[in-house]
Amino acid sequence: MNGVLLINKEKGYTSRDVVNKVSKILGIKQIGHTGTLDPMATGVLVLCVGEATKLNEILTANYKEYEAEITLGVLTDTLDVTGTILKEECVNFSLEQILEALKCIKGKYIQETPIYSAVKVNGKKLYEYARNNEEVTLPKREVDIKEIELISDIKRIDDKVIFSIKCLVSKGTYIRTLAYDIAKILGTVGVMSKLNRTKQGRFGINACVTLDDIANGNYQLITIEDALIDYKKVQVDTYLEERIRNGSILQNRYGCPVLFVNSQNKALALYQPYDKDNTKIKPWKMFVN
Repeated sequence: MNGVLLINKEKGYTSRDVVNKVSKILGIKQIGHTGTLDPMATGVLVLCVGEATKLNEILTANYKEYEAEITLGVLTDTLDVTGTILKEECVNFSLEQILEALKCIKGKYIQETPIYSAVKVNGKKLYEYARNNEEVTLPKREVDIKEIELISDIKRIDDKVIFSIKCLVSKGTYIRTLAYDIAKILGTVGVMSKLNRTKQGRFGINACVTLDDIANGNYQLITIEDALIDYKKVQVDTYLEERIRNGSILQNRYGCPVLFVNSQNKALALYQPYDKDNTKIKPWKMFVN
């Protein structure tokens, strides 16, 4: 059982919960996800099964699309509504002010990793520092907010301002932090109050199935070949197939990463240019048929 499985994650489950449940249903241990969703979040969770777990690195790197609700005027320790409230204030912003803040946040910027996250510093996860009330310097990374737009009316409830956005962001972007940073541009505090991942790479939410669907057998694995459809594909003869299976370095006739498939169109290996000699290509991901 090798391929990619698209899950529409329900609220209340961790990404690991989903992996464990699917592993139990399918009776296979070799499963991994390609991008964590917090328990309060819903939407696209891409799972790699069997040999397709070798695609984790590739699929994780894809841009992700989210629809998120932001509440201005409140701050929590987790930067979302599940956390402990640290600060509240009365706020009121116009449509023009919100749109200007979204315009300012678009593009690349340095984002600070939230303390309640699984990122490791000195071998320990950040949320462990938080739970132990230990000080730690939060890591920062460059993220790319490729697209961002307002998708709802602006509501004012209990002296808070609430609105929803849709955004397309790079790997490693925390939407909780994005909400906080938008609030900061407006001169206030804010949290993420809802989150739904609608797309990862070219995998959209309409193609996803639920855990109930998996349990009832109503699902279909995306093949490794289809998951790598954006890569140049080359079908090889039996001689070259044997060389590829042995991990041979080959002549670079392509100038880009290449997916080699056999006569049955089954993936053999994904090759990439050789860093020591750009006239050659070397194995990057090997697949067993």
